Amino acid sequence: MVCGGFTCSRHSLIILNVIYIIVSFVLIGVAAYSRVAAVITSISLVGSLIACGVFLFLIALVGLLGAIKHHQVLLFFYMIILFVLFLLQFSLACACLAVNTDQKDSLAEQGWRMSGAVTRTQVQSQFNCCGFKDQDLNVEDALGHPPCAAVSDCCTANEEAPCCTGVYPPANSTEPDVPCPCDTCFSKLQPVIYKAFSATGGVGLFFSFTEIIGVWITIRFRNQKDPRANPSAYL
Repeated sequence: MVCGGFTCSRHSLIILNVIYIIVSFVLIGVAAYSRVAAVITSISLVGSLIACGVFLFLIALVGLLGAIKHHQVLLFFYMIILFVLFLLQFSLACACLAVNTDQKDSLAEQGWRMSGAVTRTQVQSQFNCCGFKDQDLNVEDALGHPPCAAVSDCCTANEEAPCCTGVYPPANSTEPDVPCPCDTCFSKLQPVIYKAFSATGGVGLFFSFTEIIGVWITIRFRNQKDPRANPSAYL
């Protein structure tokens, strides 16, 4: 039977929806990793792509059922929702890839400002760093940080540094400044955030085009008659 036949179209749509299920897990996994890796950024774009992955999984199940039963109503809503999902996922992926360096850095700083002491401590522990860009700020400052001695291994080089102890000398103190032995968290987070945007946008963009193929196959399949059914009826 030629590939344009009913059976071939049904099998193609079933296989495509199985691929969609796999793709949804890949999309969720990559986006979730990017969100965890960039702990402080609270990137809404990445979170939106996770939602797209979950939605794609649910739609793929509907598509499987519609393909198996050749159900006209299910197939109609499936192709409409799949097309809308394509537009959303394509837009979000392009947005991730279009964010420039300054905007990524701004998102990281905004995330640090919005995060609490617990999250900042978690970042310092995970990336073995201290402070965001300025290590000489106490925890009350908007870009300040909790003491690093308990969470950052780098403080073993100089545990008496103010960034490690959280005790800063007064402005009129004559004591010499003790340099912080740790790298800033911004220098550690920057490449991770850049990679997160690129990976999430690339994966989302690549897989979004497969959804157009699904819409095209569904349109063809809906307009074909099942040769095993009543010749004058669509199921």
